Amino acid sequence: METKLFDRDTVATAAQLIAAGEVVAFPTETVYGLGADATDPQAALKVYAAKHRPADNPLIVTVADPAMVARFATITPAAQQLMDQFWPGPLTIILPVLPGRLSKVVTGGLDTAAFRMPANALTREMIRLADRPIVGPSANLSGKPSGTRPEHVLHDFDGAIAGILADGPTQVGVESTVIDMTVQPPAILRPGEVTPEMLEPLVGEVATDHHKVGAKETPKAPGMKYKHYAPTAQVVIVDHPADWPQALKWAAARQQPFGVLATDPVLMTLPAAVPTYSLGADLPAAARNLFAGLRWFDLHPTVTLILAEAFAPTGLGVAYMNRLLKSAGNEHFNPDEN
Repeated sequence: METKLFDRDTVATAAQLIAAGEVVAFPTETVYGLGADATDPQAALKVYAAKHRPADNPLIVTVADPAMVARFATITPAAQQLMDQFWPGPLTIILPVLPGRLSKVVTGGLDTAAFRMPANALTREMIRLADRPIVGPSANLSGKPSGTRPEHVLHDFDGAIAGILADGPTQVGVESTVIDMTVQPPAILRPGEVTPEMLEPLVGEVATDHHKVGAKETPKAPGMKYKHYAPTAQVVIVDHPADWPQALKWAAARQQPFGVLATDPVLMTLPAAVPTYSLGADLPAAARNLFAGLRWFDLHPTVTLILAEAFAPTGLGVAYMNRLLKSAGNEHFNPDEN
């Protein structure tokens, strides 16, 4: 299969492929998604196959407007408030599915589904032209760092999907916040750019303890159960700025090629011989560049260890650390042991 690139001039062709049951990757403000007709179980199965994704990991349903959600789910008044305030944007809302409206292939066998209306206008146009919602998991092989640029998607899926709707790099860089509106209090199942402090004025108390999914339990949202975001090299998190000199000595003593994934203030202090990837100047830039950095090291396979900069888990830092911890398998540099 030839994977074709589409843009603003050819978005109608991408929509025709979606309507024909093919898989087309698409841009959002967070990461690229892997799109297929959410009303066609066979099309959705193609996404699972392309990603090598476990069948009990439900797929986000991506829509062009809130009216499209109403065709498939019950929209509560509180959920409507969230849509009015945050859509289009990086918030995914879990709602009860109307009986028989979505295949169990899409919902993972649950009676709920996660809905998202992205800020990217080109993607919303593709969905509108196709006149059906699309499934929208992140466009990466299951367990690997999410794709934030068209070239990332092409690297993972060239020849495996029909096309990529290309619209440059994404702006946020970490996936959308997922809030479950089928429980009380509403629960954030995946942190993102939309924080609890932004949600609570509309829906009241929000649970943020990020439920751990058991081996036999089906997750309500992506990223809750299986290993995620991991490059080939082992990632080790450096928690405090003062730890960097000791962390570098520890890594050098291991006599294995290592690299550093950090912001410019940290990189300015490093020896020139160490391979580095800049996360930018601050936390928003770091969140935007995290997955690109992890993928960059995958293109340099001689590096087998990555030292990565931590941020305080507040605001956007919660989402950044959520992804970094998963990519590292919760491995931290411990200065007291090294």
